[in-house]
Amino acid sequence: MKKQMTLAASVLSLFLVLAGCGNDDSSSSDAGKDAGGSAESVSWVANSVYPDSNHNGEGLKEFAEKLDEATDGQVKLEVQLGGALGYEGPELLSAVRDNAVPVSDMLTSGVAGDEPLFEIVTLPFLVQSFDEGKILNDIARPYFDQIAEEKWNQKILYVAPWPAAGFWTKNEVKSLEDMKGLKMRTYDKNGALVVEAAGGTPHPLPFSEVYSSLSTGVIDSVLTSTPTAVDAKFWEVLDYYVPANVTMATNFVSVNLDELNKLDKETQEKVINAGKEMEERMWQLGAELDKEKEAIVNENGITTLEPSQGFMDNLAEVTEHIRQEWLKGAPTEAQEIIEKFNKEVGR
Repeated sequence: MKKQMTLAASVLSLFLVLAGCGNDDSSSSDAGKDAGGSAESVSWVANSVYPDSNHNGEGLKEFAEKLDEATDGQVKLEVQLGGALGYEGPELLSAVRDNAVPVSDMLTSGVAGDEPLFEIVTLPFLVQSFDEGKILNDIARPYFDQIAEEKWNQKILYVAPWPAAGFWTKNEVKSLEDMKGLKMRTYDKNGALVVEAAGGTPHPLPFSEVYSSLSTGVIDSVLTSTPTAVDAKFWEVLDYYVPANVTMATNFVSVNLDELNKLDKETQEKVINAGKEMEERMWQLGAELDKEKEAIVNENGITTLEPSQGFMDNLAEVTEHIRQEWLKGAPTEAQEIIEKFNKEVGR
């Protein structure tokens, strides 16, 4: 009997030790979670109005892969391209702020109706080369980051360049006289002002309506860059391209700040660093993109008409007031950016 009692006591003691170890493990696990944040994976819907053949659509898909790898599968993007979610563009700054869509690619100047400072990117004839476009982006980026976070509840993850915009037309355009009467699609306010100053009529249309509007005669020309021309197969409805370098637009991809802040600090840093890597890659690709896309439209029948210096001088002259008027009513940060930019490029 005594042996049985001793055996029972030993078994009970062993049970309590094991139970205590189990409780200690659980507490340590919970403490680890508290210290490091949630280890659960998240999936964010990522929107783009561009098709997967566009460099922004391709870039967003590549970023999703990069993010998945950088976070060991903790952060995934469910990429929706070609306007599949129904967004047209101008409303996207608000959509990400309100978490209607947690991640989106958007045209920087295209959301300037909500945030005027973003319009600085496409001031006509401000940027005169791809390298200058990169300089302007680097100078403006801290201002953009601050506004996006403090005012629009989002974090800009990366910025991607477009090749400079030119004129795409049915007839030859070699002078201001040839611009008169054109019904030209524009993508932002500055582009519309340029077309007006040159004697045409601007038509602000979303990308999804450009081809049908050309086909039905609503418009007869487009102000845009070479990637858009390839995406829309302009060679089926237009004949000429004038690389006038009117503006050099950018896009940015941002994430809702509340969603980002739900991640632990280490994972947040991985997301941000992946964005920095993606931005560097997009600018490298952008330098090669213009000529590649121009070659495609040329092969399909569109003729490139290099503008004469006289034509370019005339365009710069008739649009000078646009830059000056914009600066008068622009946010105070705009003048700082312009002054730093002009100093950097020696103007």
